[in-house]
Amino acid sequence: MHYADRMRDLTYPATILTAKTLFRVLGMTFQMSGTEHIPRQGGAILAANHVSYVDFVFDGLAAQPSGRLVRFMAKKDAFDHRISGPLMRSYHHISVDRDNGQQSYDDAVRYAQEGQIVGIFPEATISRSFEIKELKTGAVRMAAEAGVPLIPMVTWGTQLIKTKDHPSDLTGRGKTIGLHVGAPIAVTGEDPVAETAQLRDAMTALLDHAVAAYPVRPEGQWWAPARHGGTAPTLEEAARLDEEEYAARAARRAGTD
Repeated sequence: MHYADRMRDLTYPATILTAKTLFRVLGMTFQMSGTEHIPRQGGAILAANHVSYVDFVFDGLAAQPSGRLVRFMAKKDAFDHRISGPLMRSYHHISVDRDNGQQSYDDAVRYAQEGQIVGIFPEATISRSFEIKELKTGAVRMAAEAGVPLIPMVTWGTQLIKTKDHPSDLTGRGKTIGLHVGAPIAVTGEDPVAETAQLRDAMTALLDHAVAAYPVRPEGQWWAPARHGGTAPTLEEAARLDEEEYAARAARRAGTD
């Protein structure tokens, strides 16, 4: 019997039900498209964009029409925390230790091979431009090694709740969240860079659809990409801000050593 078949999900479905109830109470609206692309059975790698700190809270809802649960790859810190740690383990998410990335990669491949949907953020960090950043090749390599489809996805509107460099609105009251799923991409892993570029193109097309479908026009909005008339940094400006953040973080670490 596969490990995936032995997984017991006691807390995950209950948490989703509670979250859906809370979202209704808060008057949140969901726009969904392409959810039929998430398979009702079998493994897959679900590659999503990253525009906020709360993306993973909402991304799994896109798999609900197919009756599936998504096992997200998340920072080890969340698993080490005394409150979130037991929950993350009960949801069977995958711990990512940056000092031992091979272990999380192997776990993700095993999960997918055993029939689970694994959620990954191939940008690795939040996009300040709200565009699709350069992607890591891990999602493509995982899907190829596991022999499962690679499914692109874009979440939109979560940046209005909590993202970098802007005030938070953690209630999410009255917000609209877009969850848009693209057609599966068959990958071989023979050219991970080219196949990752294909994934990025698919995610960019989904992003353009999400912006066009959103009930608030993007022009002049801080949460919208400059390419769509928003005032967010361009990809190049965002890359510079990211580098400044990394340098400041490294300096703080050096000062505490």
